[in-house]
Amino acid sequence: MDLKPKDLKALRVEIDQIDRELVRLLDRRAEIARVVGLSKANSGMSTFDPGRAKAVITRAISQSTGAFPREGLTYVFREVLSACLNLQKPLKVGFLGPKDTFAHQAAIREFGSSVDFNAYEQIREIFAAVENGWIDYGVVPIENSTGGTVHYTLDAFIDHSAQICSEILLPISHSLLADCTLEEVTKVYSHPQAFLQCGIWLKENLPKAEHVEVGSTAQGMLQAKQVPFSAAIGSEIAAEQYGLRILAKGIEDSQDNTTRFLVISKSDSRPCGDDKTSLMFSVKDRPGALYNILKPFNDLGVNLSKLESRPTKRKAWEQAFFVDATGHREDPILRDAIASLREHCEEVRILGSYPREKTPREIEELQRIQHLKAENGQETAQQGNDLGTEMEPIQ
Repeated sequence: MDLKPKDLKALRVEIDQIDRELVRLLDRRAEIARVVGLSKANSGMSTFDPGRAKAVITRAISQSTGAFPREGLTYVFREVLSACLNLQKPLKVGFLGPKDTFAHQAAIREFGSSVDFNAYEQIREIFAAVENGWIDYGVVPIENSTGGTVHYTLDAFIDHSAQICSEILLPISHSLLADCTLEEVTKVYSHPQAFLQCGIWLKENLPKAEHVEVGSTAQGMLQAKQVPFSAAIGSEIAAEQYGLRILAKGIEDSQDNTTRFLVISKSDSRPCGDDKTSLMFSVKDRPGALYNILKPFNDLGVNLSKLESRPTKRKAWEQAFFVDATGHREDPILRDAIASLREHCEEVRILGSYPREKTPREIEELQRIQHLKAENGQETAQQGNDLGTEMEPIQ
């Protein structure tokens, strides 16, 4: 709309009125959130419901006209949810530190900033902290769209009993950070996953530089700050904190570079209608064993989106298999598939059922459908159902 100078004062008055109404509604939401927290406590329910939180944000985005930027709307609702959750029960959340790593960003993306964040040096330490009740939730990386699976996390599931209650898809953009010029760089420090994600760029632009693997991207930045003529792979946000210059941005090999993180706790999540279930099993050693295990999933129409194996380290050549299946462990079809799995396996563990994270493209499609509804005045319910837009009333 065209704004004229004479309208400015009236527009500011209207904005002030809107702000007052926003504050009134936020206060009312906080009051209701307290009551919801008491109800959950009396029922023995967890205060944090990942499926619920994702549904609130997805619905807000899908109902927006787009005038307010999508990322901004996501941030606003995430922080509102975080503040209300803190009123119900302050939470402690662990992540692979130190701060400002991608794991830290993923944790903020899931929980907002109104929680007590704890940084850990090793993935196994996060699992142990969850099991011992030192933290309520832990955020651990599981796979990257370019670099593949994070085996340290799979290995930790073999030895620990923590459950998966949510997943986070975090777009990853890497930068090359240093205290020198690009031409002066002789060493690059970073986590192995970052090297895998930026291999082509490094080969083209720093073919003679030595690659030195460290435990985290943050450790790499510390080294780049201390060691002359060295660089590190990290985020733009971290560059300022560690006092490093950005020599190059967007050095990842794939523009769709995304890391999937898991949120672990002592229990998984209740069904939300768009779920995943992660399983771990060990196979009885006999011909056709793996085929017999996977066949019931195919026969029952259960989609498997991931299949990995890792040595158990208990016995020579003994393997643990990891599977991600569509659906919740309480769904009848998936329950039947898991029952069949137990008949052919020495051990089966349900690592958790949790809400599936929607991709940015899926959220854009939801927004498009809502706009069509508004423009045409027609209900496209079936389209919405296919994408999981039919949600419970938001509390």
